Amino acid sequence: MSGYNVAPLENLVDKFEKMPGIGYKTAQRLAYYVLNLSKTEADSFAQAITDAHEKIHYCKVCCNFTDQELCPVCKSEKRDKSTICVVETPRDAMALENTNEYKGLYHVLHGAISPLNNIGPDNLTIKELLNRLGDDSVSEIIMATNPTIEGDATAMYLSKLLKPMGVKITRLAYGIPVGGDLEYADQVTLARALEGRNEL
Repeated sequence: MSGYNVAPLENLVDKFEKMPGIGYKTAQRLAYYVLNLSKTEADSFAQAITDAHEKIHYCKVCCNFTDQELCPVCKSEKRDKSTICVVETPRDAMALENTNEYKGLYHVLHGAISPLNNIGPDNLTIKELLNRLGDDSVSEIIMATNPTIEGDATAMYLSKLLKPMGVKITRLAYGIPVGGDLEYADQVTLARALEGRNEL
């Protein structure tokens, strides 16, 4: 750090740099952007952060983010209540929702089992998921955890836990992305693409 140091500015840069995917240069740009806001715009920005913290909480059913008792998906009468798609984060649920293909319900785990990071089953919303299966209305659970070691371990753990309950457990198919070249795909991706192949 150079001798020219404005403490409140450096503090702001530091706060932005702690965000995922934000390096020092981007944090600096964001900090200067905020400094150039008018007082009204800066107050509105700060209020948006405060409102998000105070008003957003977990949906009492699926554990996704909401500002109501139930999220819009759980509240909807049009959703297929027999299918639950299990995801790691609210962002994952949003990504699936944006496809406009999935019409069932979600369950957000808020992470994946990762012993190296001290995240075990008790740190996830697994108990809440099990509570949803008490009335036999759910016939399929789709495991949509990420295709990582942690995501796979979480999916396997959940499937072993849920199989005795008589629910069909499926896993998202993984494979070659649209527009991708086979020669650039790794072995695991190619193997999964072969396993998940469909009849034409």
